[in-house]
Amino acid sequence: MELLRIKHHDFVMTIECTKFDAIWDKAKRNVGEDKLSSTYSWSDGVELVERYLNDQSTSKVILKDSSAPAIFFDNADYPIWVEFEEKNDAKIVEAHFGSILQNDNDRFSFRHGMLAGFLNFGNEIGRSEICFDYIVKRKKSDGVSSELIKRKFSFSFEVLSTKLDYHSHWKKIVEDIEQEYRMLSLDFLKRTYHSFAPDKQGETPEIIWWSIFAGEQKKFLEACRHIIDRPRHRLHGRETYLRADKVRRVPMSLENEIAEHRKEPAHLYRITEKIESNDTQENRFLKFALSQITSKYELLKTRIEQVKEISDATKQELQATYVSLNRLRKNSFFRTVGRFKGLNQESMVLQKATGYSQVYRTWNLLRKAYSLNEGIYRLQSKDIATLYEIWCFIEVSHIVKKELNLDQDDVEHRNRMELNGLFTWELGKGEHSRVLFRKDGVELAELVYNPKSTEQTNDCIGMQNLIVPTVPQKPDIVLQLTKNDLQKDMKMTYLFDAKYRIASKNASGVDVPPDDAINQMHRYRDAIYYRDYVEAPLKKEVIGGYILFPGDGEPADVEVSKFYQTIKEVNIGAFPLRPNDNENRKLLEGFIRELIETKAKDTVQHVIPQKGTVMEVDNRVLVGVVRPSHRRGYEKSFLNQSATLYYTGAKFPSTIALQDLHYFVPYIKGKGIRDVYEIVRMRTITGKEAKQDEGADATDDLRLAFELRFSRQLYKEYRMIDVLQMKDLTFLDTTFSDIDGYVSSRI
Repeated sequence: MELLRIKHHDFVMTIECTKFDAIWDKAKRNVGEDKLSSTYSWSDGVELVERYLNDQSTSKVILKDSSAPAIFFDNADYPIWVEFEEKNDAKIVEAHFGSILQNDNDRFSFRHGMLAGFLNFGNEIGRSEICFDYIVKRKKSDGVSSELIKRKFSFSFEVLSTKLDYHSHWKKIVEDIEQEYRMLSLDFLKRTYHSFAPDKQGETPEIIWWSIFAGEQKKFLEACRHIIDRPRHRLHGRETYLRADKVRRVPMSLENEIAEHRKEPAHLYRITEKIESNDTQENRFLKFALSQITSKYELLKTRIEQVKEISDATKQELQATYVSLNRLRKNSFFRTVGRFKGLNQESMVLQKATGYSQVYRTWNLLRKAYSLNEGIYRLQSKDIATLYEIWCFIEVSHIVKKELNLDQDDVEHRNRMELNGLFTWELGKGEHSRVLFRKDGVELAELVYNPKSTEQTNDCIGMQNLIVPTVPQKPDIVLQLTKNDLQKDMKMTYLFDAKYRIASKNASGVDVPPDDAINQMHRYRDAIYYRDYVEAPLKKEVIGGYILFPGDGEPADVEVSKFYQTIKEVNIGAFPLRPNDNENRKLLEGFIRELIETKAKDTVQHVIPQKGTVMEVDNRVLVGVVRPSHRRGYEKSFLNQSATLYYTGAKFPSTIALQDLHYFVPYIKGKGIRDVYEIVRMRTITGKEAKQDEGADATDDLRLAFELRFSRQLYKEYRMIDVLQMKDLTFLDTTFSDIDGYVSSRI
């Protein structure tokens, strides 16, 4: 479907999208048609821009820098065709797409006078550009020789979300994140960017930068002077050699040496002196920020001074400010201060110390307004799915604090931001992003962001005393409430997963989360049940799992929806959570309030099985082929359900994690699978011991052995499975909920 046609004096550019009608309907349903607008802008040379309507037979002219219906949305393919026009005296000989991302450029090619390719913005929303350059070969006036002329074209627009209002929801999400974690919403090398829109007077982003600094420059200069006069130091050890009478304090390590050389007054002793150094992370940041701001100020000052209407007095003020900045930049204080290489964590000195906090504040304000390094720092934000995930974590944190009736001093943020690449920051995971809620020194709750991703992830980003499933997915938010009525410091664990997705609307007009997201919470909740096979008692319990998604609907209708009702039934469900939707937010507030107020005894009574009952959990299960063996009765034991041992070959797949492997299902060649065995113990065993071989040919290579105990029949009769999906045609690492997917329909 053709959406947009741009007529330029050198070319005609056409933008298409085959599924646009469905995308528009989805966005209209979720956001509202009146909010699906974009402002379009383009470089010189454009003669006409037409937006084709749904029937493709009519079009509407789009005016430059004016609002019009949006055509670009997240997660959609947009084929783009640029057909260059060949004229008598000129021909386009080369053309290149000009994205900051090489992957986008690789999707475009120039052949036979046409540049063609496609774009997909993924989850990135905001303002973006289609840029390309081309070379025109034109004959000179003599009609014989020719010249090459390089030209560039840009077309800018807004990429909208089909789930949230870009003009209000996105702004609120970014504001909330920036209020908690400065610079966390920003990203680098994204297809979209965000900046201040031009006002009625036609201010440019650079003028906005200038305006902000004009209000901050006095405080910024005073802060820099204060730091230079009273800087923060660090102690640095320096080795020197001194006579005994010059040593102020004799360390124990020198006592024997001094006693030995007491009659030698000229003897020198090696001493480590503590001296103060200005070369700190914070002073390096000051040096970097001051240099960047001064350079930017000089560049803009030069441009402003060229404006005819500017007064001599203003020029003098500009020059005085620049002289002050430059004098500070060249201060001798910075001679011993090294080059700034970034911060590996949030600095409390930059946030709170006198002088430093003002410099840091000015720097952040200027970064948000405009880039400081020739556009490289342009305000690009993280994709909307990531922003929504972080925002949900912040929202849950605020709700827990509110429902516990805590002050800000009762909340301990151990969160740290970690530098991820050259310019971007991410929130630390697991133990690095813990929020503790305490009252009078008593721990009431803790909240953790992304505790663990996969089994290969380092345990330091896990969550202490919590078993997390070794699956590619992970719960975004883990809430643990501390209860003392049943036993001291008992923790009740709840999982929340932020999903930036909406499946559809139900009959009542309520947005519904995707089924796979709900199913994922079942897997999380069940897999994280902790069962100690050495000690019988259940040590920790994950009570439930809940999806947070950007849904909409009347609260009364949400309360009777299936995804909400299942919370009470099985402790699995979903909550709609979006910016500025206070009514539906109250549902989550009320739920967390109930979790806090409910006694552990009452919770456990309804969740943990009584002694002697079977606890069905969706634990991982290993399916393994039973191969022929010299071991007496080995194959027969699996047929009559009496097997007590299964051993592997000399090689066992390293990708299969053993620490939470609970069950084994034998695969009998020619028959399939039927029985379930509980894994009682794992150990290594030699091939000789495994096969019970004797003689010279017996092998001593190590195997993995599983000691088994028959549990139950999975199927009444043997069922064949797809052996080709097994690792090395031998093993299958799966769960009970997923095993049916490998079973053949043929019994």
